[in-house]
Amino acid sequence: MQDLTALLFDKDGTLVHFDRTWGRAAGAVMRQMARDDAHAVARLEAVSHYLPDEERFLPTSPLVSGSSAHYGPLWAHALGRPADGDFLAEIDRLFAAAGLANLTPIGHPARALQRLKSAGFALGIVTNDAEENARQQSEALGFLDLLEAVHGYDSGFGSKPGPGMVAAFAARFGHRPDAMAVIGDSAHDLAAARGAGARFILVRSGPAPVDDLVGDADLVVDSVDDLPDALPAPAGKASSLAGENAV
Repeated sequence: MQDLTALLFDKDGTLVHFDRTWGRAAGAVMRQMARDDAHAVARLEAVSHYLPDEERFLPTSPLVSGSSAHYGPLWAHALGRPADGDFLAEIDRLFAAAGLANLTPIGHPARALQRLKSAGFALGIVTNDAEENARQQSEALGFLDLLEAVHGYDSGFGSKPGPGMVAAFAARFGHRPDAMAVIGDSAHDLAAARGAGARFILVRSGPAPVDDLVGDADLVVDSVDDLPDALPAPAGKASSLAGENAV
């Protein structure tokens, strides 16, 4: 993994614990969207592949990697409502509040990102969450000010698995695509990286099995906490990540 200058992080399953954050939040959001109609809640749980007693999603859930633009039409059909902009905005608003209330990081992402930033990497987030929600969560976890940009599904660059938000970061900040790496836990992250000409670092911290992605990854780590010791500092930077003390 030589010659990297920029690291773009997926959020959920990479920096934020998916089930402890969104699994706990989902029940409340479904009840609010269904106006506490038990039958409607059950329909939302079914199309979401959600296990309410365990407060988690099955790996097959469309919510694991997709944005509300992806699963929203399924919810709209289950509730008999139009899948218009107001409907999707309501989902995003409710999930933003519930997600922030249940926000659980994976390991110590602020510490890891601080070490990477200090070593000279440009950092960003590329997520299928809404941009504002990603910003709020990044601020709450203490690393928003370390990021050059936060690209969400609604930032104008498309959503993953498309390459738009990765390519936009390269163009905006002048990085060669092959000098960037996307760090993520899903096939959507892999496709977004490869589509933009970037490299892909797989983390094993997400909610779904990743064994089928290992062979396509340029590097595999258990979590973001492992990255500072796994990556050489960008060329021309005096400090070595492996030699730095953790913050």
